[in-house]
Amino acid sequence: MRMLTSTTGVSKHLPDMHEGHLPIHVNNVRNKLRSIVGASTNWSDHVQAMNERKALHTLLAKNQADLPPRKMRDSHIEVILPLGSQPEIREKYLNVNNTVRFGRILEDLDSLGVLICYTHTKHEAVQKSPLSIVTALVDKIGLWKKVIHPDCDIKFTGNVTWVGRTSMEVKMHVLQLQNDVYCPMLDATFVMVARDPENKRPAFVNPLIPEGPEEEKIFKEGELNKMRRTDFNKASLLKMAPTAEERTIIHDIFLNTLDQRTVSFRSRVLPPNSVWMEDAKLKGLEICHPQERNIFNRIFGGFLMRKAYELGWATACSYGSSRPYVIAVDDIMFQRPVEIGSLLFFSSQVCYTEENFIQVRVHSEVYNSDTRQHHTTNVFHFTFMSENQIPQIVPKTYGESMLYLDGKRHFDSAMKETQP
Repeated sequence: MRMLTSTTGVSKHLPDMHEGHLPIHVNNVRNKLRSIVGASTNWSDHVQAMNERKALHTLLAKNQADLPPRKMRDSHIEVILPLGSQPEIREKYLNVNNTVRFGRILEDLDSLGVLICYTHTKHEAVQKSPLSIVTALVDKIGLWKKVIHPDCDIKFTGNVTWVGRTSMEVKMHVLQLQNDVYCPMLDATFVMVARDPENKRPAFVNPLIPEGPEEEKIFKEGELNKMRRTDFNKASLLKMAPTAEERTIIHDIFLNTLDQRTVSFRSRVLPPNSVWMEDAKLKGLEICHPQERNIFNRIFGGFLMRKAYELGWATACSYGSSRPYVIAVDDIMFQRPVEIGSLLFFSSQVCYTEENFIQVRVHSEVYNSDTRQHHTTNVFHFTFMSENQIPQIVPKTYGESMLYLDGKRHFDSAMKETQP
């Protein structure tokens, strides 16, 4: 089973595509995105800016074949976060443990992923892109080190690695300068989708042509990732019954919680060193202000990820009574956009534990005060490792048992994906 380390040293091969590309300062990424789509920095101008984008419909390709193919190196970008050389930006990224806030890294990854896709689809003759590119899915993020230091420069790199008709897979890497060497901190895989200028309908993107055996292997991995996600979705416990092995796991848990002094299925007793699942929850609320908007004047997906992560971290911290370290993020699906002014509810739940690992599920939903209806926007899955031994989580109801099995599936997948 994979264990995080805190030592230095380059342990993974990273593609070298940097020729001809100058690094971008992290503060300029959002500015570049605004320029690409013609978004205003003033909230009061957002209606006019969005109306102007309607005229860009004529620039959309009618077929993918009409678009020139791209290579992986065409979309390669490097972004520098100079925490060491520019201490004045450090506080934004600093947490109370004197390490880098992982939620801020999630925000930067989300912005970078979008910029990479706009670079892939760039048309030199067009000043503003007709595409609205948004994050559809965070497929997986695997961390290689327990701690990201707040006083050393960080480099983000990434490029498009697979393309469908209207979607793109982006792989990104985060490295930190240690002893004059950039060492891998984490790897991330995002899936982005392209839509029309009004963000209403799918739009075609440039095809991708891999060069050489290594890129062909990377491209094939993108195809396999898509198939894996499809299979995982088909086997969802919201659609299919648990497997025979999973049913046995749940029944064993049930038998282990029966009160042996009674002959009753209703009498339940919590085993030693255990916690009922219903007692391992935290909730949060955000009022969605214009400050957190994206270039399309909806709530920035990176902000949603940061808030969900921080609530998930707090849940793991209170559950394990010690500082948890995130080791994996997977399967964050952006099901619907969050509008400015929404009431956004977060509900965090410990759903699976194994040894000193804690699997946390965070559910987010928006509340419409006019219709008084709640709509799910995202479900987040975080895998944490606690410094200490932790109690075992125990489901009581059938619904909690399904959460437990779903958490186990995500945990097993995260452990498999993040093995070196």
